[in-house]
Amino acid sequence: MGRDHQHGAGVKHRGRLVLVLGLTLTVLLVEAVVAWATGSLALLADAGHMLGDSFGIVMALVAMTVAQRGGGPGNRRTFGYQRTEVIAAGLNGLILLGLAVWIFFRAIGRLGDAPAIEGGVVLATGIVGLVVNIIGILLLRAGSQESLNVRGAYLEVLGDALGSLAVMASALVIVLSGWYAADAIASLVIAALILPRAVSLLRDVVEVLLESTPRDVDLEELREHIVTQAGVAEVHDLHVWTITSGMPVMSAHVVVDDSVADMAAAEEVLDRLRACLADHFDVEHSTFQIEPGGHLDKEQHLHH
Repeated sequence: MGRDHQHGAGVKHRGRLVLVLGLTLTVLLVEAVVAWATGSLALLADAGHMLGDSFGIVMALVAMTVAQRGGGPGNRRTFGYQRTEVIAAGLNGLILLGLAVWIFFRAIGRLGDAPAIEGGVVLATGIVGLVVNIIGILLLRAGSQESLNVRGAYLEVLGDALGSLAVMASALVIVLSGWYAADAIASLVIAALILPRAVSLLRDVVEVLLESTPRDVDLEELREHIVTQAGVAEVHDLHVWTITSGMPVMSAHVVVDDSVADMAAAEEVLDRLRACLADHFDVEHSTFQIEPGGHLDKEQHLHH
C-alpha cells in the first residue's frame, strides 16, 4: 500500500487517536499522583511508560498532519518539515532509554529494602489503567490494519496494557501477602517493556540520519527491476534512503540503449521506471538521470 494511501487511511482514524491520547494522558496523570502518594515505583514506571507511548501517538498525529498538508516545502527546506517526526522520535527514544535505566536502578535498590506501599490503592489505579488501555485497543484495532501510524499507536497501547497488568499483579501480591518487594519486581518488568522500544526508536532514527537503505527494500532486486525495463541497458549510482517514516526516496543514473534515440522515447522509459518503483517498491519519489551509452566513462573522476 502506498504512502499516500497509508496516511489517507490514518487520517480517518485521527479522531480515535486523539481520544486515545486524551484517555492515556488522563490515566498517566492519575498514576503519577497515586504513585507519589503511595510510593509505588511500579505505578510511577507505568506512568513513564504511558508518557513515552503518548509521545508516540502525538508523533503519529503530527505525521498525518504534515503529510496531509504536504510538509510545507520551500526554498530552504525542499522536503518541508517531514523530518520533524525523526527528531521527535530521537528525543522520545532518549527519554525512554533514560527512564528505563532510572527505573532499573531504583528498583534494584528497593529489592533489599522495599518501603511499605498501599497495595489496595495501587491495585485500583492499575485496574483503571487496564480498562482505559482496553478501550484504546478496541478503538484502534480496526485502524491498525489500514495505517502504519495507527498500528504503531495500537501496539503502544497494547504495551501499556501489559504494564498495567504488571502493576495489578504486584499490588495484588502486596495486598495478599504484604511482600512489598513485588512492587520493585513489577518495576523491572515495566523497564524491560520500555527498553526495546527505546532501542528500536533510536536505531530507526540513526538509520534515517545515516540515509541507510530501508529494511524493506532489497537494493539488488530493485536494480534487477530497473535493468529489465525496456530501453534500459544498465544502472549505476543507485541510492535509496528515507526522509521520514513511510517516505522512501530513490535516485539513480540509468544508461539507455540505442533504441532510446529521442526525448519521447526517454520519457517512455521514465514513465515505466517510475511506475515500476511505485508498484513494486512503494517508492513514490524517484529521480532518474538518463544517460547514453559510454557516458559513465566521463563520470569516472566522480567515483574515485
